[in-house]
Amino acid sequence: MSENLSQNYSENFAYNNPDSHSTLLMTIQNCEATCEHMTTFLKCRKDVQSRVIQLQLLRDCADICTLTAKYIARNSGFSKCIANLCAYICEVCGTECLRFPDPESQHCAQVCLHCARECRVFAMMP
Repeated sequence: MSENLSQNYSENFAYNNPDSHSTLLMTIQNCEATCEHMTTFLKCRKDVQSRVIQLQLLRDCADICTLTAKYIARNSGFSKCIANLCAYICEVCGTECLRFPDPESQHCAQVCLHCARECRVFAMMP
């Protein structure tokens, strides 16, 4: 069984110049930074108790973006799998942020949804 796993990993690995994904990496890192900033911003708001789910999703989104950027930068054979997961989490986070009318949440939602689209495109590349 472990032989099949190693073979599948090898089939997913194809060396790419890391610079070929520089725009994607910047998008992911921007999403991470935006979510981290939003977490700090929301902790200072009076309505923080009504935003517990948003805060949790922002932290999850920032963390998966960090991991995804690392996998893509080191050209991991798992980078497309993790990018697909990143797309899903960014989409859920962005959708949650859209629920709140403040400009910061709306901006964060757009950043997350853009990251989700870009990660999904990368994950589907041959």
